[in-house]
Amino acid sequence: MQFVDECRIYIQGGAGGNGCQSFRREKYIEFGGPDGGDGGRGGHVFAEATDAINTLIDYRYRQHIKARRGQNGMGQNRTGANGDDVVIKVPVGTQILDEDGEVLLADLTEKGQRVMLLEGGHGGIGNAHFKSSTNRAPRRTIPGGPAQEMRVTLRLKLLADVGLVGLPNAGKSTFLAAVSNARPKIADYPFSTLVPQLGVVTVDTRAFVVADIPGLIEGAHEGVGLGDRFLGHVERCRALLHLVDGTQEDIAGAYRTVRSEIEMYGEGLEDKPEVLALTKIDALEADERKARLQDLKAASGGEPLMISAVSGEGMETVLRRLAELAVPENEEQDTGGYFPGDVE
Repeated sequence: MQFVDECRIYIQGGAGGNGCQSFRREKYIEFGGPDGGDGGRGGHVFAEATDAINTLIDYRYRQHIKARRGQNGMGQNRTGANGDDVVIKVPVGTQILDEDGEVLLADLTEKGQRVMLLEGGHGGIGNAHFKSSTNRAPRRTIPGGPAQEMRVTLRLKLLADVGLVGLPNAGKSTFLAAVSNARPKIADYPFSTLVPQLGVVTVDTRAFVVADIPGLIEGAHEGVGLGDRFLGHVERCRALLHLVDGTQEDIAGAYRTVRSEIEMYGEGLEDKPEVLALTKIDALEADERKARLQDLKAASGGEPLMISAVSGEGMETVLRRLAELAVPENEEQDTGGYFPGDVE
């Protein structure tokens, strides 16, 4: 399935049905009088979050969504039927913004959460309402309310507890495959990950969701490489796991490049708790490990961990560290409705 995380659609509420002008014409009733019914209201447009889908691909090809108009009123004081409402089903974590993608209209972060985007037009008034002692045969009616319309931007930001960041080929996909049942593409060339991947990780008695996004390179905030558009999927994460490839020469430069892109992106990512880890240590000799670790310490000013997703060395330590940040002990477990392999 193709992963689509942003699209623009046109939505329209239903117009209200018109009021009816009608008069009774019945045998043996000399003075019939007005009996025009009211029109029905137009259909509303709702958006609802569901965990049954995890991409916006449906709205890449269905870009015009309209609710039905209300039925016109009829004689014999019959009210027209209301127009059918339309419910736009979107993945949990979808934001709804204005046409330019600048003003946030709704943020659907929970399963079943529903918001009204457009209200249907009110039903018109039939001439039976205007009968009075001085106006026994009114010919006045009120038409139904007009249909509202707008263009909105749907933007999906996946719900995950931990986000993986790093340069291309830093070992993010290998890490995700080693700790969960997710099966991301793994290859020995850059940008093997083209769309975000999710996996559920269980350590001790706690479970949390990890999101892997395409690698960042210098200038990503300006659109270089795949850009930083996928960083939006880790905005909601509670912690970041920053992976640095231990087999490369410039360890400090690799760390600073990714941190710089995160800071340029903003949106609070730079302030999230970060676990830093040196990867692929199974390919390093003891003295090389020590030297690379010292370089990373000096660049980050912290205490990085050393891990190998291939041999499993250091994996339990980093998972427990992430679990402490992502799932506090007194909090109820919730994987957000996602399961390994949900996003392909």
